[in-house]
Amino acid sequence: QVQLVESGGGLVQAGGSLRLSCAASGRTRTFSSYALGWFRQAPGKEREFVAAISANDDYTPYADSVKGRFTISRDNAKSTVYLQMNSLKSEDTAIYFCAAASHPFTTAQHYSYWGQGTQVTVSS
Repeated sequence: QVQLVESGGGLVQAGGSLRLSCAASGRTRTFSSYALGWFRQAPGKEREFVAAISANDDYTPYADSVKGRFTISRDNAKSTVYLQMNSLKSEDTAIYFCAAASHPFTTAQHYSYWGQGTQVTVSS
């Protein structure tokens, strides 16, 4: 069992930056074997894929809407995955969730472990 806790959300003006973190606890010795993903859910909308990173850090798919603005990375020594978000737009406003899976899937149903989410609000 892996527990995931997100942090780093907040209120930022359009064009600004935030870095989200997701720290794992529990069976962290196996953290390096998991692929990690970030998803987001805006009010009244379905949860959508943002980015993912493979276990060995060699594959990082992104949603088209964030490509070139967001960067996912991981630090296995700290059992933490990050999402650096630059050039934020009002449409990036959502609750952001991190999740763990066996592969860097782009669909939520393939992820077994989820955090509680962190709110990101971008003001225009």
